Amino acid sequence: MTFAATVLSLYPEMFPGPLGASLAGRALDKSLWALDARQIRDHAHDRHRSVDDTPAGGGAGMVLRADILAAAIDAAAPADDPRPRLLMSPRGRPFTQRMAHDLADGPGAIIVCGRFEGVDQRVIEARNLQEVSIGDYILSGGELAAMVVLDAVVRLIPGVMGNIESGKTESFETGLLEHPHYTRPQMFEDRAIPDVLTSGDHARIAAWRLEQAKRLTQDRRPDLWERYEGKEAARKPARNPPPSDGQNGKTA
Repeated sequence: MTFAATVLSLYPEMFPGPLGASLAGRALDKSLWALDARQIRDHAHDRHRSVDDTPAGGGAGMVLRADILAAAIDAAAPADDPRPRLLMSPRGRPFTQRMAHDLADGPGAIIVCGRFEGVDQRVIEARNLQEVSIGDYILSGGELAAMVVLDAVVRLIPGVMGNIESGKTESFETGLLEHPHYTRPQMFEDRAIPDVLTSGDHARIAAWRLEQAKRLTQDRRPDLWERYEGKEAARKPARNPPPSDGQNGKTA
């Protein structure tokens, strides 16, 4: 099963863009995944190919029309298409490594790239669009966000990364940020590679890397650290209660 991505956009010419280079580009050339970028404006009704209108109730900006976007979605994916339908939106659920894995394990995705002030809520509900955000900031449109999602997903597809083991220790895979990395030269501007990394003692190296990952996560991402600590606590077996004297309930 090939991961198939269909992107609906007002600027389909932006694709594949960066997805046509490096790992994702080589995988695309090898047909390890497929990309189809479609023009939403092709489903406009008037001679000006208008796709937006003023917001109901007033306010700034324009809103992408429900009827036109629905027609674009229906043309791209029939009702029985099993692929999830994503809408790149700053108010969406935060995109995570777990979501990237879930998508990579599936048949692909329909990704709608929003523009203007937003998308008519009725098409979000009627076409079961799952709003997804890549961060707490605003972009000009959903195209770059869609590329971020696809890049994160495609690299997880079997055969895309040369060494699949390298992905298992990356940031977010273990619940921690990744440990620091070093390589030659041994000395750089009076800074040496930590001795433990050249010791040949794999157990010490693993322990050092774990400790560094914990320190970085605790310092930079207290939210991740709190979740990690909670999971670690849940893994530890419960302590046995202290023995009782069996008579008055007091502990021995």
